[in-house]
Amino acid sequence: GISASNVSKRFKRCGKAYLKKLLTRSLSEYDFIALFLDGKTYAKDGIVIAMGITIEGRKVIIGMEQMNTENSRSVGQFFDKLIERGLKYEQGLLCVLDGAKGFTKAVEDKLKGHAFIQRCQQHKKENVVSYLPQGLQKTYRLRLMQAYEQTLYPQAKAALNAISNELDRVNPSAAASLKEGMEETLTLHRLGLSKELRRSFSSTNCIESVLSQVGQFTDKVDRWRNGRHIQEWVASSLAHIEPNLH
Repeated sequence: GISASNVSKRFKRCGKAYLKKLLTRSLSEYDFIALFLDGKTYAKDGIVIAMGITIEGRKVIIGMEQMNTENSRSVGQFFDKLIERGLKYEQGLLCVLDGAKGFTKAVEDKLKGHAFIQRCQQHKKENVVSYLPQGLQKTYRLRLMQAYEQTLYPQAKAALNAISNELDRVNPSAAASLKEGMEETLTLHRLGLSKELRRSFSSTNCIESVLSQVGQFTDKVDRWRNGRHIQEWVASSLAHIEPNLH
């Protein structure tokens, strides 16, 4: 006995409320030690989502912004909004990124001297092996994984350099891909984090899982009317997902 139009109107009201709460809630009460940043594409628009990890291990969706993920200026303005809302970073913040240049530049510009950038090792492995013929991909994927599993920074760096030198002869393009941003993939090793923590913070899997869950709701939408429509759906999805994050 409930009409579709009434359900739609109620959903719109809830979507607006969820979006307002997500974009305005204070961040000053949270003691974040890590921040994940990633984006999802809707039609021709991109939605970037930031998720923080508190010192207690709690996952908190701290914001979202509609933008082009490669645009460092818009990502920087997103960080300005988060800082205005109370994001604490002065004691150091581990930023786990997928390697997008806009993300990296914005973090370096806005969190100068306080950010430790950990580039996703999984993205790096797949970027490198994508240059190789099919018959070599499995071998080098395994070798890169073993290099990153080294406990100490000197051993991990030496293993990656050995692979890079070998790739210089096999495929210079793959070698160049490995060298680009290599140090940022070893940040956790330089910080001396335990193997257990490195497993959680060495890749963007943490936030990609959130984006995948968002997609279970938003990917069913056939037509996006405008940017506000997209934002309200994403905000509603995040509000539903966040309480169940472990």
